[in-house]
Amino acid sequence: QVQLVESGGGLVQAGGSLRLSCTTSGRTFRTYAMAWFRQAPGKEREFVAGISWSGGSSSSADSVKGRFTISRDSNKSTMYLQMNSLKPEDTALYYCAASMRNSFGPLTIYDYWGQGTQVTVSS
Repeated sequence: QVQLVESGGGLVQAGGSLRLSCTTSGRTFRTYAMAWFRQAPGKEREFVAGISWSGGSSSSADSVKGRFTISRDSNKSTMYLQMNSLKPEDTALYYCAASMRNSFGPLTIYDYWGQGTQVTVSS
């Protein structure tokens, strides 16, 4: 059983930055690969970035490469998404997810999800 709680969302102007956090708790949470997803109204859920359990490898969507950076604390309990050069198109509800598997790409099965944190980027 794993619980995920996102934080750090908010309203920011285009070009600004935000740092999202996802805190994990519960049994065996340290063994999970993790990822960030986002969903805007009327759109499908989109993979943003994923990271291995160790934090040693990661991947990200083309739409955010060079702007977003995913990372994980050494204790593996907290995941971050540093978002720079934000665009209005980044506006969405951002979710963190955890997988029982070591894979962390967009096609990975994610077993646990947080409630989401809203990111709104104004022009």
